[in-house]
Amino acid sequence: YPLSIFFIIINEFCERFSYYGMRAVLVLYFKYFLQWDDNLSTAIYHTFVALCYLTPILGALIADSWLGKFKTIVSLSIVYTIGQAVMSVSSINDLTDQNRDGSPDNIPLHIALSMIGLILIALGTGGIKPCVSAFGGDQFDDDQEKQRSRFFSIFYLSINAGSLLSTIITPILRAQECGIHSKQRCYPLAFGVPAALMAIALGK
Repeated sequence: YPLSIFFIIINEFCERFSYYGMRAVLVLYFKYFLQWDDNLSTAIYHTFVALCYLTPILGALIADSWLGKFKTIVSLSIVYTIGQAVMSVSSINDLTDQNRDGSPDNIPLHIALSMIGLILIALGTGGIKPCVSAFGGDQFDDDQEKQRSRFFSIFYLSINAGSLLSTIITPILRAQECGIHSKQRCYPLAFGVPAALMAIALGK
């Protein structure tokens, strides 16, 4: 097996954990942190998900016409990691809680940061989606059909393992209490761990 495929599998596990982990608590973040109603929370959530399924077209065009698979994956993974980090920062209650009453004083700032983070995440996750599996398949020679087939089995296992674990773990992280001046539901941790795993995926 080419050594690079092990890094690709780890990368995909971390990326899927990052995406689904963030998404698992996103509506709760909209409702209870940004104080949006059900309709707006649902509309923004589904708009974000739709954008994530639309951006693979952009990622494929960039990879095929301009940067190639590897540079596209690296470039958009950087965008992805920045987006996750911005989402984590946007959920820090103490960022704008000047009077220390336990609630943010500048909700529009948190909303702006959240929207920037979500757009960057959508560009990142969608952009690399069409490239990673194809790039993994490219690592094998023509006479390694058996190894290639096994790689894709492990690759899709890593996708589902990352998705499953993140959906269980991230709500637990969110349920913790954290904060400097007042204790709140720990959205920075719930978003921060996926951001850290995305940084690890980028490093791989």
